[in-house]
Amino acid sequence: MLRYLPFLLVLALWIYAFIDCLNTPEDEVRGLPKVAWVFIILLFGEVLVGPVAWLVAGKKRKAAAGGPASREWVAPDDNPEFLKSLKEEKEKDDEQLLKDWEDDLRRREEELKRRESGEDPKDG
Repeated sequence: MLRYLPFLLVLALWIYAFIDCLNTPEDEVRGLPKVAWVFIILLFGEVLVGPVAWLVAGKKRKAAAGGPASREWVAPDDNPEFLKSLKEEKEKDDEQLLKDWEDDLRRREEELKRRESGEDPKDG
């Protein structure tokens, strides 16, 4: 099994570089057109030249997550807009619940008044 490990590592790197190249937007590709990088990765994948070249020189890399650059993605519990939308949604749900309770209370009061006055509640 150990003798297959180098082959599997090369295959994994080749597949990763190929998929990464396909998923990279055109404006983030450096040096050559995206189609050229795909051909380089496919043609020189067995000797690692294509995938390594793509990973080193083909794509603009972003700063590390802990670096000074601002992060594009923010976790929901850290995103003030998401938290605000949750609060607004909860307030809206609370208002709807209160309105439903008030409607139910009015309906019950009317039903009780009909019973006290001797009317059949199903008449009306």
